[in-house]
Amino acid sequence: MNDDFRDLKIRLRKLDTLLDGGRTGNLPFAQAVSMARRAVKTGDRSRKPSVELLGLMAKAETLGRSLET
Repeated sequence: MNDDFRDLKIRLRKLDTLLDGGRTGNLPFAQAVSMARRAVKTGDRSRKPSVELLGLMAKAETLGRSLET
């Protein structure tokens, strides 16, 4: 696994902690985290993350930041 995917997995774990913290009522956030999780799981870890994967992570993180405020 390269460092870029390791970083994505760390970021995804942070989103999972937000989701486990009672944010399951926010359906768009839960769906975005789920889509990002599936994309990371099926991604090619020997290459750089795809643009689509980075976009899914950005969307999930944006929704997560809006929940924190």
